[in-house]
Amino acid sequence: MPDTPPVTLADVQDAAARIKGVAHRTPVLRSRTLDELVGAEVFLKCENLQRIGAFKFRGAYNAASRLSPEQLAKGVAAYSSGNHAQAVALAARELGTTAVILMPEDTPRAKLEATVGYGAEIVTYDRYTGDRNAMGEALAADRGLALVPPYEHPHVIAGQGTAALELIEEVGDLDALVVPVGGGGLIAGSATAAKGLLPGIRVVGVEPEAGDDTKRSLEAGRRVSVPVPRTIADGQAADIPGELTFSINRRLLDGISLVSDDQIRDAMRFAFERLKSVVEPSGASGLAALLAQRIEPGPRRIGVILSGGNVGADRFAEIVDGRSANGA
Repeated sequence: MPDTPPVTLADVQDAAARIKGVAHRTPVLRSRTLDELVGAEVFLKCENLQRIGAFKFRGAYNAASRLSPEQLAKGVAAYSSGNHAQAVALAARELGTTAVILMPEDTPRAKLEATVGYGAEIVTYDRYTGDRNAMGEALAADRGLALVPPYEHPHVIAGQGTAALELIEEVGDLDALVVPVGGGGLIAGSATAAKGLLPGIRVVGVEPEAGDDTKRSLEAGRRVSVPVPRTIADGQAADIPGELTFSINRRLLDGISLVSDDQIRDAMRFAFERLKSVVEPSGASGLAALLAQRIEPGPRRIGVILSGGNVGADRFAEIVDGRSANGA
């Protein structure tokens, strides 16, 4: 008998019922200009319009809402470069509890301020020298908090998969689904939902060239670590895939495409000028892969998850003007 997968389509569907009315059912955007450039029908799932500005709220709320009343009374903890931090902070507020978040010192200011605005306490660390997993677990243990990790949790992964579930429910059959990859939670959940509904669909991840840990890991057949990436796509600055997410992704993914920071800039500019949408660097990487013709062979109907839009106005201007160095 085959092993039972850690996350199933039924888990994603259960998460969808749990977050209904709390998370937004985000719109799907179309563009004739984009279709002509890509040579396909493209359906953009706008998670940049999700609560807290990113898909992360789906998984954070699905996981936190399952904690016991006793655990919720003590509070929750998380570690994150920004979007998961905001998601856990808001989920905690919605559930009537408190959150303590471990964040890198160089977290973009807009994400830091938003997390504080949701009522969280912030503890900072150096992402290039500190082990955030170990520090986050120690922080939670010291304070008696329930840790809600950014991707290494089946309830988080199932929650993230609801974005792909909604997309397919709305637009029907797709030949391919293109998803940004950081720690791997979004694509693990999305692939679980997509292949559960459409067994023939191709699921392709996109990473920044400087942070190709999942691509290398899939090629090696094991988790491979890379130096902490220095890229404008801060939400994808993972140095090794999660153990749980990799166990799912190695089974379900059809490939990983890489994009440069300049291609991400171009995609952000295209989304702003032609789609009238603000997308952060990590959120634009899937669109960048399409515009740069990195998805081969070319599908006819493509779903793309725009995973987030949390970028301040000044930072956005620096990036799209090319005035921001990689990882700055």
